[in-house]
Amino acid sequence: MSLNDTFEKSTTLLKLNELGINIPPWYTSLPLAIQIIVGFVGSVGLIIGLNVLRQLALPRNKSLPPVVFHYIPWFGSAAYYGEDPYKFFFECRDKYGDVFSFILMGRKITVALGPKGNNLSLGGKTSQVRAEDAYTHLTTPVFGKGVVYDCPNEMLMQQKKFIKSGLTTEALQSYPPLIDLECEEFFSHELGLGKEKKSSVKVDLLKTMSELIILTASRTLQGKEVRQGINGKFAQYYEDLDGGFTPLNFMFPNLPLPSYRRRDKAQKAMSDFYMKIIEERKKGETDHELDMIASLQGSVYKDGVPLTDRDISHIMIALLMAGQHTSSATSSWALLHLADRPDILEGLYQEQVKYFGKADGTLGPMTYESIKDLPLMDSVIRETLRMHAPIHSIYRKVISDIPVPPSLAAPSEQSSYIIPKGHFILAAPGVSQMDPRIWQNSKTWTPERWLEEKGVGQAAVESYTKSEQVDYGFGSVSKGTESPYQPFGAGRHRCVGEQFAYTQLSTIIAYIVRHFTMKLEVPSFPETNYRTMIVLPKNPQVSFTLRKQEV
Repeated sequence: MSLNDTFEKSTTLLKLNELGINIPPWYTSLPLAIQIIVGFVGSVGLIIGLNVLRQLALPRNKSLPPVVFHYIPWFGSAAYYGEDPYKFFFECRDKYGDVFSFILMGRKITVALGPKGNNLSLGGKTSQVRAEDAYTHLTTPVFGKGVVYDCPNEMLMQQKKFIKSGLTTEALQSYPPLIDLECEEFFSHELGLGKEKKSSVKVDLLKTMSELIILTASRTLQGKEVRQGINGKFAQYYEDLDGGFTPLNFMFPNLPLPSYRRRDKAQKAMSDFYMKIIEERKKGETDHELDMIASLQGSVYKDGVPLTDRDISHIMIALLMAGQHTSSATSSWALLHLADRPDILEGLYQEQVKYFGKADGTLGPMTYESIKDLPLMDSVIRETLRMHAPIHSIYRKVISDIPVPPSLAAPSEQSSYIIPKGHFILAAPGVSQMDPRIWQNSKTWTPERWLEEKGVGQAAVESYTKSEQVDYGFGSVSKGTESPYQPFGAGRHRCVGEQFAYTQLSTIIAYIVRHFTMKLEVPSFPETNYRTMIVLPKNPQVSFTLRKQEV
């Protein structure tokens, strides 16, 4: 130690002694590096101790929801919540009631559970809650500026109306044959299944369905030119852009990381890709079908301002990204359950024979109209969405104080709460959808429950589809915010692609059921990965085997 270091150390000790803080001799005899480490550990211990003492000893403000106990300030309950959100929600509900707050990386999050809790957030007024304030930092770098959450809510509602106008009955009727052709091409050429080829193949189901979903969506909703443009370069752009849609990006939107730079580069490249398609169409040199680009061109806001070509490009990216994630997850979970339940798989096949069987033993084509008349198929999709809600947490930023009804307070509380401005309010429809107080055998995949007359499933669908009708700006829709089953969201942010999603999922599952049997290739049913933005299965290995008549 130098003379200067010794002098500074002596001066510091003298000042501490003057403040009444006595430094033990054993500490001063330690090497400087060890002193720094001990001091750091001690400081951390002191901070944690004070945080624990504050929560245990100081009286709580009874007008605010109770806060989940946590050791580390700022970090809060991040590990507890992030590892398994539903375990976190149910355990906290048992301890604190339907409304409680927790700390997440410096953010104050108030959770409101159950149908009434969902309504508090998803049915909230725009003067109280805003989705754009909660999500724009995540979605804008991926989707692009001027659309979705990078614009006022009124504009977003009009954008949803433009999209909904493109999902006409005529357009939806044209999709099943195109999806069927894409499935045939994919399973034959990409997986090598078919006559004079392999009769069985083992796959990573999530990877397989992610590819198939993007191919079928691009051929139908996105348009022929988009489908033709899906090559190695486009796939890389998509992968880089998808890399910007993670929990890390949600919590820390502007880190100087290579993945963030790749995201930004890919966003511009994909936006330019759509711009080129639009420019070619304007020249009249390309032939196109009933796709979303054609529908969006010429759309005008109420104030007379038209959608720009760049706006259309960004909306198309948003449609591609949002639909691909949720449908890939749902189709993967549905097929995993079918591989685990051969009786239901066979039941779906017999349903196809019943409704589409022809005299020569072949099966007729699926149509948009016929999809609505397949009770078991409908039940399989509904049950999958019930158990595996693609998004476990839906956030809103609180912009003015929200009074909480007394019925949502903890049983021990005498009055209602106030969720203060500045908090985030979190809805978790998946909790209601797996609540054992509502659903019998809630953790068991049981499609049959949706076929029960006057059962909980039918009542839930009724409250979701036939509740109070509201026009938020994109056409009249069932509010559905107090239903215990909300597969496509509820309120003003309810998904306008609901009919397309059902059409896509039903057609793909029907194709697979017609041509293959399936088997799980893992010892037990895959666990859930909650460390992604969308709830996905871990290690979803299955095998597809051609049905006998296909060999």
